[in-house]
Amino acid sequence: MTKWNSLKRLSLLLAATPLAANAWADEVVVYHTWSKPSEIAALSVLRDAWAKDGHQWKDLSIAHDSGANVSLMNMITGGNPPAIFMNSDPGIYRDLNKQGLGVPLTKLFDSIGATKNFPPSVLKNITVDGEIMKAPATVHIDGMVYYNRHVAEAAGVDPKSWKSLDDLFAAFDKVKAAGYIPIAQGGDQFQKAYLLQALIASEEGPDIYNRFYGEKPDRTVIDTPEMRAALKRFRQIADHTDPGSPNRQWNDTTNLVITGKALLQIHGDWMKGEFMAAQKKLGEDFDCINIPGTKAVVVTVDSWGFLNTNDADTAKAQEDFAKLDVDPKLNAEFVLKKGASPVRTDADTTNLDACNKLVLETLKDPTKQVSNPFNTADADWYRTIWQEADKYWSDPKRTDDEFVQAMQDAYDQIF
Repeated sequence: MTKWNSLKRLSLLLAATPLAANAWADEVVVYHTWSKPSEIAALSVLRDAWAKDGHQWKDLSIAHDSGANVSLMNMITGGNPPAIFMNSDPGIYRDLNKQGLGVPLTKLFDSIGATKNFPPSVLKNITVDGEIMKAPATVHIDGMVYYNRHVAEAAGVDPKSWKSLDDLFAAFDKVKAAGYIPIAQGGDQFQKAYLLQALIASEEGPDIYNRFYGEKPDRTVIDTPEMRAALKRFRQIADHTDPGSPNRQWNDTTNLVITGKALLQIHGDWMKGEFMAAQKKLGEDFDCINIPGTKAVVVTVDSWGFLNTNDADTAKAQEDFAKLDVDPKLNAEFVLKKGASPVRTDADTTNLDACNKLVLETLKDPTKQVSNPFNTADADWYRTIWQEADKYWSDPKRTDDEFVQAMQDAYDQIF
């Protein structure tokens, strides 16, 4: 098993890498993993504003969850690294800091009054070993329910009346009888993994979640009644998905809800960007709720990182980029395109919609929010969870015992 956080083989290469900073004097390579219409629309907001400061954005995009972390490190060690990159894995920043290639942002954000206006969940997600190393771009709740209001009306169900997942499942027979898919679910690993972590947080609460997904997990939590209960919920959802689920991307899954083929999807609230791109109206065509009965929500903070190139022009471009990224007005515009919520509590709320307000209201209570492990945890650990969640979901005969044993074995190897 490869140890992502160690990266010891890369350290010597990083130290010796020629960064060719002069090549970036006029044009700056910006590396990201966004490719969906809503994501591209959001990036355009930042790109256009940055261009007004005299900077030229050279786009480098690799599809989300396609091994982007490996690609980033390969570019760094290969001597052609991006000056700005999208990445939330704390291990990457620790390794760059060890080589003197990291760019701390604490002083910059303090000086512009941003730090004091980051919600606790955001500040936790962008801080690595006591230093702000990431520029937060968006706040997302990983497991919200977005549903088609027309389908709900046709099936005679009211999602906003649901108090628990039992209520949700009880409504599914009506949805099926009316000729609709009750729950749309995609088939790739990240969708299944995000669903599982959302279920663990919402059903079992912060303690169980943090013991399983923490930076140093608690081995004893793997085999507990709470974890097994969450697995059963996970299986229950798998049993209600349609035959087209395997290998379906998240946005194609969202489209089933948008087009009225399915009632709902439980996924990250970036779904809203797809509804907006399809010209659908919140409160009329679709609506959103937290998972019924939720005890905690999983918070994702999409973030930018910066590579120290020892070049003054590039450093100025990076600073201007970071300032724009967290600007209260610009960030509000950015997240509306993305289907996200602002990273600052003092962001411009003029155009925020009901779903944004639900997220911000939810995030007022720091005791009911937990971090996406992608932002904070050991990469080997959460990738193993992804793999085992995928196996469990894809094979109806796979037992809870097999999942538990696989995770215990992985823990012993990783930690």
